[in-house]
Amino acid sequence: MTRSRRVAAVGAAACLTLVLSACVPDALLWGADGAEVIRTTERLVDLAVAGDADSLVCEGHDPELGERADWEGLSAEEPGRFVAEHWPDQAAHEPDWSINLSLGAERVTAGEQFPGDVFYRTTEDGLCLVDVVWSTVEG
Repeated sequence: MTRSRRVAAVGAAACLTLVLSACVPDALLWGADGAEVIRTTERLVDLAVAGDADSLVCEGHDPELGERADWEGLSAEEPGRFVAEHWPDQAAHEPDWSINLSLGAERVTAGEQFPGDVFYRTTEDGLCLVDVVWSTVEG
């Protein structure tokens, strides 16, 4: 292999590594279903900030959504299949998925309350929200 080809091959490998490590699509990490939970949660945050989160709530459920400002700066984190042993209080809602939310650094102050975890059920129309667990920043 010529020097220029080696340099090009090393450069291409370095670029590929950078792209894969910096920009791994959610579907590769969490699967198609997990990626949908992330997308739905990002949509939930946007809708809640706009005051329209009720549009994602499952029929017959009334999760505590708080105020618009409670959702500002939140981002979806790690989705997972619902595990009743970890969330016994949510089991009655029969969720299929849970996902935690992270609070933006600008809001991390002792005593700050925010939606920390959300729970979804899978329906024919997609995911709908069945419950929200609130968290408090410890200080």
